[in-house]
Amino acid sequence: MADKEPVVERREEEEGEGASAAAAAEEEDTGAQVAPIVRLEEVAITTGEEDEDVLLDMKAKLYRFDKDGNQWKERGTGTVKLLKHKENGKVRLVMRQAKTLKICANHLVISTTKMQEHAGSDKSCVWHAVDFADGELKEEMFAIRFGSVENCKKFKDLVDEIAESLSNGEGKENEEGSSAAGLLEKLSVSDNKSEEATTKEESTDAGKETDTKLAATSSE
Repeated sequence: MADKEPVVERREEEEGEGASAAAAAEEEDTGAQVAPIVRLEEVAITTGEEDEDVLLDMKAKLYRFDKDGNQWKERGTGTVKLLKHKENGKVRLVMRQAKTLKICANHLVISTTKMQEHAGSDKSCVWHAVDFADGELKEEMFAIRFGSVENCKKFKDLVDEIAESLSNGEGKENEEGSSAAGLLEKLSVSDNKSEEATTKEESTDAGKETDTKLAATSSE
């Protein structure tokens, strides 16, 4: 029995050394580098909203009225935004679907844009617009539903405020145009009067010159 014990110990030592060698071989860095089959480059993603400031950003569900079927059809659930252009100041309404980011509404807020409460729901409102979501201008009737009355009111009030400011701006432009037209008219009248006065003076001078010549002829 005493002779067999060292053999068992040697086997255990050999197995331990073999496992350590295998682990060391796995951990050893060969220095080989594998080049990727396809090299992916970073691509800049643009949304078309880079030159606009966000005035409003809310989650909502949008509906479009189908004239042919005479019924409301769901357009999409996602985020509705009011965006103001940094240079020209125009405001547009944009809504994208939550998962696909597909545009389901895209049109300008103009002076005639008017939000109306949807009958039977204080969380919804309705409006008409010339929309460009499908790549062509189409007259649409939209209805939008928010998660709360407060959000719906905030959306409606902001759109109405923008439309009203545009309407006031158009009124001022018309007033300025009328004032400019009146000023031009006054200038034209003044110029005409000046021309008439100059013509009269020239006629008077010509008459005097003629009288002088006649007097000189008579004396001769």
